[in-house]
Amino acid sequence: MAVKFTFKGKSLEELKQMELKEFIELLPSNRKRSLTRGFTEPQKRLLNKIDLALQNKFKKPIKTHCRNMVILPKMVGLTIHIHKGNKFEQVLITQEALGMRLGELALTRTRLQHSAPGVGATKSSSAVSVR
Repeated sequence: MAVKFTFKGKSLEELKQMELKEFIELLPSNRKRSLTRGFTEPQKRLLNKIDLALQNKFKKPIKTHCRNMVILPKMVGLTIHIHKGNKFEQVLITQEALGMRLGELALTRTRLQHSAPGVGATKSSSAVSVR
């Protein structure tokens, strides 16, 4: 039996029909506070691109540097290219990402892996011949 997705007891269809103020009340306090202050200019430009993409008038991929944008119900199902410092990472917005910020989906730091220690790194490695 498949589990139906709900966000705070509301289905995705109900969330998409909600007003923005009603959706804000379902969010945690820090996200609620940032959205009640209003959108910044880059966030307004991103929302404008999203509205055009939903109407099939925006043909290019949606690219943004706005990593602090909270994911709203109308963004679900869209692919957004989020800037991560040196390049854009393509992210598909799913239902589980509602209420998160875009920056949480495109990680900027990668895991560092070292190889074997070099010559002189330890006392025993200096005794080994270089050849």
